[in-house]
Amino acid sequence: MFEKFKPTWMVKSVYNVSPQQLKQHGIRAVFSDLDNTLIAWNNPNGTPELHRWMEELDQAGIPLIVISNNSKKRIGKAVADLDLPFMARSMKPFSYGITRARKKLGLKKHEVVMVGDQLMTDVIAANRAGVYSLLVKPLINTDKWITWPNRQMGNFVWRELKKQYPNLKWQEGLEDE
Repeated sequence: MFEKFKPTWMVKSVYNVSPQQLKQHGIRAVFSDLDNTLIAWNNPNGTPELHRWMEELDQAGIPLIVISNNSKKRIGKAVADLDLPFMARSMKPFSYGITRARKKLGLKKHEVVMVGDQLMTDVIAANRAGVYSLLVKPLINTDKWITWPNRQMGNFVWRELKKQYPNLKWQEGLEDE
């Protein structure tokens, strides 16, 4: 039952995932959650690490697209300075937004990775869409109030996943497999 929540990879920070690592796995596009994955929910400017990572992806020809449940207005405001394309109201944990963005780019399932900080939305949506899932640690330890129930349920699911898959561990990058 908990297999649908199991991430393909668990990396401490998305900034540790290089374009070379992505290409080694045949990944041609990165889809990412926004809040607490790319940017702290309360800091829309992003970090120097984010800007460096985005530049590395761009130079490698790997598009980065935000896939978020937030409204178009909220995401547009958050990513305005980052100049990132996005899919609003993606309906995670359903696969709708991921599948729509993947088809728009003309990519196969195995050419996409969905990055996120939540099992209950990001990982399950990626797994339902049949793309790679990459769980990262949240950038900060606080969430918007609306995310709290997902975190609590995610903590329960995490404990069950660890029982079923005792070898699950946080990695520094994709090469740690």
